[in-house]
Amino acid sequence: MLRSVAVSIPPRIAHLTYTPSPDLTADAERALVEVATTDVEARAQSRALGRFMLRTESVASSKIERISASAADYARALAGSRANSSATSMVAASAALHRLVDRAGETGSITVEDLLAAHRTLMADDSAEAHYAGRLRDVQNWIGGSDHSPRNALYVPPPPDLVAPLLDDLIEWAARDDTPVFAQVAIAHAQFESIHPFTDGNGRIGRALVSAILRRRGVTKTAVMPLASGLLAVRDDYFASLTAYRQGEPTAIIEIMVRAAVAAAVESRTSIDALRELPTEWRSLVDAADGSATDRLLTALLDDPVMSGEDAIAAIGSTPATAYAALDRLTAAGVITEITGRKRGRVWATNDVIGELDDLDRRIQRRMFETPA
Repeated sequence: MLRSVAVSIPPRIAHLTYTPSPDLTADAERALVEVATTDVEARAQSRALGRFMLRTESVASSKIERISASAADYARALAGSRANSSATSMVAASAALHRLVDRAGETGSITVEDLLAAHRTLMADDSAEAHYAGRLRDVQNWIGGSDHSPRNALYVPPPPDLVAPLLDDLIEWAARDDTPVFAQVAIAHAQFESIHPFTDGNGRIGRALVSAILRRRGVTKTAVMPLASGLLAVRDDYFASLTAYRQGEPTAIIEIMVRAAVAAAVESRTSIDALRELPTEWRSLVDAADGSATDRLLTALLDDPVMSGEDAIAAIGSTPATAYAALDRLTAAGVITEITGRKRGRVWATNDVIGELDDLDRRIQRRMFETPA
């Protein structure tokens, strides 16, 4: 019989002093420049770029947790379909990330309540975890082992009564402006994962915290860097770096965050260029007069690449007959695809934008493999 469990209690970090090595500091400074440059480019484009990068981040963050779905299922979930639970979870991750990052930008701070609100958004529709949505855990949890016992667990977080004070301490660390940005975000993330404050969803909220701190520090003002795509590429090393942090060595997690930030920023600029050209390419496929319903719908699709008929009517301010005629023309031209297969409640997805989500994720992962550890 298992009679006792040894838990790990992370150290308090609110007043930690940590200075990375000169080489890592130089790499981190380059990452800051790359991220800021990409953010400026995204800001100059439509709001679609911000949504696009946020979706890339949330999809990759979900994949790290072995939650995956096809592009078509993800598009259907964006339109409100709950047929695929993994895709629905990905959409919830996008909403949670958006909420936490926007809140950090609006208030200039990150609070425990912000984390709880993001977790509530993430888990509210999860039938197994809805009871704990937006609540700190009041039970012991663990990583690895089995679902029923912490025997042979890889890591056992602190007991429930220590979660709240440890989170308060973490929030103090995240509020500081006197520490290097990437040391701050990496240590905050690793500390959050070590506290493991929720019964589920810790990884996705912990990675959202990285983006929220970048927004709070003013490194990003519009875009969310899809760092999770880079972490996904080196998933085993990423998890090993969290273990190293728990053993008192934060260098590895900072290095991986820096590499992921550079890869995400550089490759996101390629996607920005590609998305910028899409309306011109679409107009070459369909004869649409300037200002026509079809022309207006083409512009709207970049902001909202998944649309129902009602969405299209609202986007272009037309009658149902006019909007559906425009949708039919763009479908015939291959710009959009109907993804429900139904006669009623139909939904259309923009092929090129959904495809670019996958392309960006793959390019970031490839760049991570090309970048020396």
